[in-house]
Amino acid sequence: MQQQTTVPSSEVAGTEHRQAYGTAKTENLRDSGLWRTLLPAAIVVFCLALLAIPLIMLVWLLATSVAALAANNQAEGQLTWLWLTMIVLVLVIVGIVIRGLYKTFMTQAGNYNG
Repeated sequence: MQQQTTVPSSEVAGTEHRQAYGTAKTENLRDSGLWRTLLPAAIVVFCLALLAIPLIMLVWLLATSVAALAANNQAEGQLTWLWLTMIVLVLVIVGIVIRGLYKTFMTQAGNYNG
């Protein structure tokens, strides 16, 4: 004859007393979804400004430097390497920032299905 052993369970079957503390107003909140459009649009505008503003200035300085080289003004023409280096650095840094902003804001806006 086999003897069955019962293992006590930590789960309580049946009903348990639940009480809400405070005011739970989350059920009545309605989201218009406008932020799902405005936030990505603001991020795109910010990223374009972040890319355009330094590049406009640096390309203008590079063009001035190249024009000085053409006019045989060696003093100002020697800065051409500086402007090219700065343009490359700006592109790399802005690319990293834009990638981070895209991963942070653009992927999160689509995750909330309301």
